[in-house]
Amino acid sequence: MKNPRHHLLVEIISIFCLVFFGMPVLHASDTLKDEIYQVGTLKPIDSTLKVKVGEMAPDFTLMSLSGKAISLKDYLGKKNVMLSFVPAAWTPVCSDQWPGYNIAKDEFDSYNTVLLGITVDNIPTLYAWTKAMGTLWFPVLSDFWPHGKTAQSYGVLRSSGTAERAIFIIDKKGEIRYIDVHDINKRPPLETIMAELEELNK
Repeated sequence: MKNPRHHLLVEIISIFCLVFFGMPVLHASDTLKDEIYQVGTLKPIDSTLKVKVGEMAPDFTLMSLSGKAISLKDYLGKKNVMLSFVPAAWTPVCSDQWPGYNIAKDEFDSYNTVLLGITVDNIPTLYAWTKAMGTLWFPVLSDFWPHGKTAQSYGVLRSSGTAERAIFIIDKKGEIRYIDVHDINKRPPLETIMAELEELNK
């Protein structure tokens, strides 16, 4: 049986969107529309996964916007981790997806899960983009150099050099428990992510 909090979360998101944007989806990019680069419709998936559910997640160390290097192993035995790979800064879906996670911060906390946002952009680009979007509660990491090394290790580096829109949920032992390499043109459903995190914490 699904957690009633999921239904409440969906209702809160819907109300938030209707009040602030007048539509039933989050559109943070509306406030940035003059700065957003319109990429058009892309090939939904353009990579081959290198990992599977049940395997240990490849470790990595990436620089965050705070100037601190963050490694996956930092959370071993402490927290579950959700990796959110997005293709590029200043693009429409990405500029909606990450601000949407702000609404779910309490849910992530309740499931003892840290969210790590990863793109192949460099730090100055990520700094300007996230500043324009507004405050994000989770660390944003740059997989810029060696270019896309972390995305490549998971098998989500596209032929264009950008990352897939992908979600990896990793438990406290470092084991991959959920993978969604999503259609790059669409945002992964938040309610699905919450359901997976609930399952992980049973």
